[in-house]
Amino acid sequence: MFSDELLKYSWDDTTAAIAAKTEQDVLRALQKEHCNVDDFMALISPAAEPYLEQMARLSRRYTEERFGRTVSMFIPLYLTNSCTNSCVYCGFHVANKMKRTILTPEEMVKEYEAIKQLGPFENLLIVTGENPALAGTPYLAKALDLAKPYFSNLKIEVMPLSAEDYKELTHHGMNGVICFQETYHRENYKLYHPRGMKSKFEWRVNGFDRMGQAGVHSIGMGVLIGLEKEWRTDLTMMARHLRYLQRHYWRTKYSVNFPRMCPAENGGFQPNCVMTDKELAQLTFAMRIFDHDVDISYSTRESPDFRNHMATLGVTTMSAGSQTEPGGYATHKDALEQFEVTDPRSVPEVTGALKQMGVEPVWKDWDESFDRTFKVKV
Repeated sequence: MFSDELLKYSWDDTTAAIAAKTEQDVLRALQKEHCNVDDFMALISPAAEPYLEQMARLSRRYTEERFGRTVSMFIPLYLTNSCTNSCVYCGFHVANKMKRTILTPEEMVKEYEAIKQLGPFENLLIVTGENPALAGTPYLAKALDLAKPYFSNLKIEVMPLSAEDYKELTHHGMNGVICFQETYHRENYKLYHPRGMKSKFEWRVNGFDRMGQAGVHSIGMGVLIGLEKEWRTDLTMMARHLRYLQRHYWRTKYSVNFPRMCPAENGGFQPNCVMTDKELAQLTFAMRIFDHDVDISYSTRESPDFRNHMATLGVTTMSAGSQTEPGGYATHKDALEQFEVTDPRSVPEVTGALKQMGVEPVWKDWDESFDRTFKVKV
């Protein structure tokens, strides 16, 4: 299990190693066809900042070689904001006095139909708060069963499950799982997640092993950038985790996400660091150079202009038209959002902008544009 592997790496030593990276380390990484984690550390270090243009060109090259000039489109659907955890940074906190919404099967169908009216989406991400009693595996299985007539590719972003539960959900049409570790800092993790199942660091970090053991087709990873001051250390730990998973579960596809925390306007939890657009671009380029095949996903947390330009430089999956409250497309448009959408553009506006940038939106893996690109590259 990765929790045992993680014991090999010191947080403080990793932080110091990144800070010690030099220009020579960066140049060495940029000259390599296949980078290791040490190279990744150099590419996200401050020493790499003067080489962003070179990194961008290399990132674009690797992206076009593997994915062509395409971006896969998906849309999230929040089924519930009911949660039993007490994450100090989240609006779904169990102690937060708010209206809790759990979609019924009938409401789920209304949401699926409303989403299909927005655009030809085939990739749906089902999201829930963490409430195993009210929104556990049977609830998720029902949601997947009802979604299958509408969507070809179904992923979930829910509480970590057992390997048996993940396996069960694959029989209901689940193709992928996304889970944010939030932070790999074992000691500080408990400060951010004091109570509930999410407070169990090992259960969460080993959830990715359980996904692999269950034969999940696609696994998505991410840390919540801003929980820790040393975001570079957190992302290095995630890179180590990615390499570990690829060695052990090599039949599985992998994706990475880089959600950034923003300062709270209401006096709530304040991030320990605020990542700039320039830093996020550097991280994106570094990840693509580190792993040519990993899917890099941007959500509507990011601004329209930034998403447009990054779609040509390394990003391969994007959401559009997203609502981040349960039932936000048809049934409960006044529910509490999990995070504020920064890119409020409609689906046609997003896809139109991508096409103007020379990028073809892909709705399913067997789209003509994807097939054409694949044949050209092969």
